[in-house]
Amino acid sequence: MMDKHATRWVLDVCMERRHEKYERLLNRCKALQATPTAVAHPCDESSLAAALEAAELGLVAPILVGPRHKIETVAREAGIAISRFAVVDAPHSHASAELAVRLVREGKAELLMKGSLHTDELMSAVVARDTGLRTARRISHCFVMDVPALEQALIITDAAVNIFPTLEDKVHIIQNAIDFAHALGISKPKVAILSAMETVNPKVQSTVEAGALCKMADRGQITGAILDGPLALDNAINLTAAKIKKIESPVAGQADILVVPDLEAGNMLAKSLSFLADADSAGIVLGARAPIILTSRADSVMSRLASCAVAALVSNFRSDVSAGMAV
Repeated sequence: MMDKHATRWVLDVCMERRHEKYERLLNRCKALQATPTAVAHPCDESSLAAALEAAELGLVAPILVGPRHKIETVAREAGIAISRFAVVDAPHSHASAELAVRLVREGKAELLMKGSLHTDELMSAVVARDTGLRTARRISHCFVMDVPALEQALIITDAAVNIFPTLEDKVHIIQNAIDFAHALGISKPKVAILSAMETVNPKVQSTVEAGALCKMADRGQITGAILDGPLALDNAINLTAAKIKKIESPVAGQADILVVPDLEAGNMLAKSLSFLADADSAGIVLGARAPIILTSRADSVMSRLASCAVAALVSNFRSDVSAGMAV
């Protein structure tokens, strides 16, 4: 056991490093132009302030989509100036979601941002077959976790969209996360496919799928990363734990991406890191025609800004790839 002085030192180091990874993300965005962003139904102070805080830092150029009178009332009561931002009137939250999605489809916005409407309302408009933002990819969610005790940020997927993903779904989920890591500047991300153990056990489906996914990566069906699994959480992020269990792997102990078996496991992992390890979480939805920023009223200011930052980096990276500039 550590004595009280060693414990205090660890806590002090963690506090000094809090937000460190997010600050690096925000610094990377300073060279970018503000990204046009359709903000769906920003009709409470939290969601409106989140969009405008990101605008102040030059991360986004918000287009506020929703009932004009509600947006103006919220702005006036909160003392927020919105006169320099475009407001597109929509009668209610469903219409706000549909209109915000249309702005992205028409190329008038490059990002979509959730306001004060329910996530289901926004995602319903996103996945609409004829009018939404679907692509050939499965839509999935990534958390970027800034854990003070760790050297690098962790990407956790999928903890918000796919409830019980199939093996085929996981191929898309992993590829989305890999492409996302590339946009964040990680050229060859290390992907740990998590389970409760580090050996394939026919009685535990997630271990079987992990083995199959790794073999698919060997065959080029998943590209751009190094995969390993199944790995238990400790073996994925802690080198000492991996060495004790004699796991020889380029991923074990140093994973950039953690792929969870299902939404419940991912949600609990992300919230455990937030509430037990003092981590911040930025969230983004991938696999659609444009990155989607999902923020919550419970998010810290830093988390909201980081969500906008990672979305802006993804959008810029996609533009570079389209223009043939990506390395």
